[in-house]
Amino acid sequence: MLTNKKIVLGVSGGIAAYKAAALTSKLVQAGANVRVVMTENAKKFVAPTTFQALSRQPVYSDTFIEQDPTQIQHIDVADWADLFLIAPATANTLGKLANGIADDMLSTTLLATEAPVYIAPAMNVHMYSHPSVMKNLKQLDAWGFKFIEPGEGYLACGYVGKGRLEDPETIVRLLEEEQNRSSLLKGKKVLITAGPTQEKIDPVRYFTNPSTGKMGFALARQASLMGAEVTLVAGPVTLDTPPRVKRIDVTTAEEMYEAVTTEFSHHDIVIKSAAVADYRPKNKYEHKMKKSTGDYAVEMERTKDILMTLGERKTKQYLIGFAAETNDVEYYGEQKLRKKNLDAIVMNNVSAEGTGFAHDTNSSIYLTKEGKRLVLPLMSKDQLAQRILTEAAETVSGEAT
Repeated sequence: MLTNKKIVLGVSGGIAAYKAAALTSKLVQAGANVRVVMTENAKKFVAPTTFQALSRQPVYSDTFIEQDPTQIQHIDVADWADLFLIAPATANTLGKLANGIADDMLSTTLLATEAPVYIAPAMNVHMYSHPSVMKNLKQLDAWGFKFIEPGEGYLACGYVGKGRLEDPETIVRLLEEEQNRSSLLKGKKVLITAGPTQEKIDPVRYFTNPSTGKMGFALARQASLMGAEVTLVAGPVTLDTPPRVKRIDVTTAEEMYEAVTTEFSHHDIVIKSAAVADYRPKNKYEHKMKKSTGDYAVEMERTKDILMTLGERKTKQYLIGFAAETNDVEYYGEQKLRKKNLDAIVMNNVSAEGTGFAHDTNSSIYLTKEGKRLVLPLMSKDQLAQRILTEAAETVSGEAT
């Protein structure tokens, strides 16, 4: 899967830089074209000539030394890449990338690239667990960067623990698996809904729910990484748009209904993970309601059932719904699957620990209309998104053949 892939290998200044030499060799043997970008500190561990000999390509380390005067070096390298791998990634390099600092060839090129970026951290175990490093890793994860987790073992500093750069053979294998995954949805159009809706009663008050949109945004991010053309219809959330994703912002259930039904016919896979209000105030006041004595009742009316409408209208679309329940999860989920003519449903017990609204993790049961049932234990929402999309991609691909 790496044959003729153009890979930029970023090498930062840690003792694990010596492994990057072997990694370069393994990538070339796998058929990749490799260009190496080194930090100044990395050059203190391994000479650039080593990487030049192994890659048979120029090695880049100084932003201001232009090897070709007809091009701007860091932009040319950034645009050339099919994928970008940082190995080893030191705490310093992670901090620069997470905070937009571009003060050398590697960090400048990283900010300029639109290629998928894979990060293989390597550092002392205590450095790896430091709150600042954890914060930077979390930020990069939210932006869609991919991680090759460090292994546990004897470290150069004498400690034994997590922080050892993964072996070159393992990194190459993981990249090959990722390349295979990145083509699963190539040529497919995926429509995803995310977040809550807000239903106003007056200019300063509205009904809503605790949905943060994290699950839907994870689905959009992973679908894009799998090669899909992604449209994300998002309620009012505070999340950044994943790279290469078309985003449509809405506020109310009616606005989401209009956006989704307009887009629906153009897509192959539709995943409705948004928590849409089932009811809205029947009367909306033009001015702020004033406080008065006694109780106050708000008359509510039903909103349009978006998922039911999609189930009735679908032709070729593979339609996946979500069911957020607090009891009898499978019973209500299966009822929803049948009633709304879905192809699959993701059932969450939102009262379970680490699951549901606002969490970075989720546990689910995935059920198809054919009866395939997968129990998905607690995992990150991005990992869950990968599992859901892989199941959908394989099913759609099987139907196409």
